[in-house]
Amino acid sequence: MQVYNAPIRDMRFVLHELIGIDDYAQLPGFEDVSADLADAILEEAGKFCTEVLLPLNASGDEEGCVLENGVVRTPEGFREAYKSFAESGWTSMASAPEWGGQGLPETINKMVEEMSCAANLAFGLYPGLTHGAYQAIADHATDELKQLYLPKMVEGTWSGTMCLTEAHCGTDLGLLRTRAEPQSDGSYKITGSKIFISAGEHDLTENIIHLVLARLPDAPKGVKGISLFLVPKFLPNEDGTPGPRNGVSCSGLEHKMGIKASATCQMSFDDATGWLVGEPHKGMRAMFTMMNSERLSVGIQGLGAAEAAYQGPWPMPKSGFRAVRSPA
Repeated sequence: MQVYNAPIRDMRFVLHELIGIDDYAQLPGFEDVSADLADAILEEAGKFCTEVLLPLNASGDEEGCVLENGVVRTPEGFREAYKSFAESGWTSMASAPEWGGQGLPETINKMVEEMSCAANLAFGLYPGLTHGAYQAIADHATDELKQLYLPKMVEGTWSGTMCLTEAHCGTDLGLLRTRAEPQSDGSYKITGSKIFISAGEHDLTENIIHLVLARLPDAPKGVKGISLFLVPKFLPNEDGTPGPRNGVSCSGLEHKMGIKASATCQMSFDDATGWLVGEPHKGMRAMFTMMNSERLSVGIQGLGAAEAAYQGPWPMPKSGFRAVRSPA
C-alpha cells in the first residue's frame, strides 16, 4: 500500500528560513501574504492530497484512461476528485485576481503542485498543464481572448493543453505541417495532427483549450514561420458557455508504462476554428511561456515522485538486513 504524507516541515523550512516568506508582503500584490497563511495552505493541501488523491493513484494506473467513440473516460474517482480540487480553489492559487485567481506567490503554488504529483502524478498533470496554458494566454493573447477564456481556466471548469509534436517531428518543430488558413472574421481554420498531447481529451472539464502550433500560408520555413493558435474543443457561446463542437478530436491514446490515468492523446484538427495568440510567425516565443512553465513543473514532478519513493515501504533484503532510516 502506498504511503505519502506531505513533507510540511521541510517546506516550511524552505519558506521561512531560506526564502523568507514574511518579506513577500513588501512586494506589490503580495501585501496579504504571511507565514501563517502559507502554513495553513500547505497543511490543507497536504490533507487533500493524502486523503483524496493518494487513494486514486494505484487504482487509476490499473484502470487507465479509455477512449470510447472519440471520448476519453478517466478512471473511477478522478472526476469527483478534480471537481473537489477546483471547488477548493487549488486551480486558482497563483493566477491573477483580475481573472478570478488568488494572486498567491508561485512558490507556494509549486509546493502544492509537488504534493499533488507525489500523491498522484497522473492527476497532477491535468491542472499543471492548464496553469501553463493560462500563463501563455495571459502574456500573449488579445484582451478579448483573455476575458473569454482565462476566468474559466482559472476556476478549473476549463482546462488547457500544449499541442506541439507531430508524428514526423519531435524536437525539430521547424518541420511541422499543421496549417492555419485566415478567415474573413479574423479567425483561422486549423488542419493537421499532433501526437503525445497530455490531457488532449478527457471528461474532467466542460471544455479543453488547446494551444496549437501551426503555419500560416505565407510562413517562412523553419521555426521562424510558426504561429500559435488557441483552439477550443467547444466553441464558446456569447454567454461564455460551451457551444457547438469544434473540429477537434482524439484519434487514439498512447500506450505507456505508467501514469496511465493521464490521457496522452493523438489529436486531429479538421478545419478547427482557432484564434491567433501573439504575433504571426512568432508562435515559438509565445509558446515558450508555457514550455518554460512546464519545464519547471517537470522538475517539481521529479521531486514529488522522489519524495513518494522515499516514504514508501522498503522491501526486506534476502540477507535479513534491515535498513534504518532517520525520522522524516
